[in-house]
Amino acid sequence: MRVLSGIQPTGNLHLGNYLGAIRNWVRMQDEMDSASQCFFFLADMHSITVHEEPGARMRHVRDMAAALVAAGIDPNRSVLFNQARVPAHAELCWLLNGTARIGWLNRMTQFKDKAGKNRESASVGLYVYPVLMAADVLLYQATHVPVGEDQKQHLELARDIATKFNADFGVELFTLPDPIIPKESARIMSLRDGTAKMSKSDPSDMSRINLTDDDDAIMQKVKKAKTDPEPLPETAEGLAGRPEASNLIGIYATLSGTTADAVCAEFAGKGFGAFKPALGELLVETLRPIRTRFMDLRSDDAALDAILEKGAAKASSAAEPTLRAAYQAMGLMR
Repeated sequence: MRVLSGIQPTGNLHLGNYLGAIRNWVRMQDEMDSASQCFFFLADMHSITVHEEPGARMRHVRDMAAALVAAGIDPNRSVLFNQARVPAHAELCWLLNGTARIGWLNRMTQFKDKAGKNRESASVGLYVYPVLMAADVLLYQATHVPVGEDQKQHLELARDIATKFNADFGVELFTLPDPIIPKESARIMSLRDGTAKMSKSDPSDMSRINLTDDDDAIMQKVKKAKTDPEPLPETAEGLAGRPEASNLIGIYATLSGTTADAVCAEFAGKGFGAFKPALGELLVETLRPIRTRFMDLRSDDAALDAILEKGAAKASSAAEPTLRAAYQAMGLMR
């Protein structure tokens, strides 16, 4: 089994990233047997679809590497690297552009959503973004890819590209990857709007809990999180139509390793004046060690670069046979 997943280097992880994906990554890493391997990469080549100052991009890559290690990704047990250090990603992407079809890309809903009404002014990179994603996965013969529902379409495209390439060139080169969509993966919503995902792009810092927030900031954000005046119900079924309440209960349940029903039973009949301090304390105790380690790691750029370089060397070695075979299959002499 070979698992691959990537994350955009946006500078700082927030609670939504951590509970929605990173804890599952750590769990998979810890459960892997000796014949399996996890590849985790920072998608800095994907990030160029949005203009960013070079210095800020490099800082974000290093900060994200520090955050992942602080959250539990072990670079000695898993392969952790940034995409740009492994040129094979870009090379295979170009080769796969000969296989991918415009009709397939036209159906990608994320491009439609991100480009919106300004489709003609969107970058080509944004349009072919899913082909680079396919290259990321197929390059390592990944058997499984952890994805959210919003990325499942891109993985299906990767399978289509792999199938067509293998058929067109009469080879059995690319493995068709299967999605991993953990049932227990949390979907963390904004603290200001229970119908919107917690996001780094939200202009209000009060909408999210960053892994760098200190104890006081976490307690303040929880205290000011949007709620409703109703007391907590006895079961999770009573949270229907109450998105903010459901979100906070879900966060508590995920952090405490229990269920929404169990949390409701514990706090049944109580208001948020009693619940929020308990949630704040749980968040503080969970995030404090991660924040402490992150702050230590991010102060040493040389150590972070060494981690990413070591991972890139492993990734390059793993990718090279697939890339070489793809050139060979297409009759391209190197």
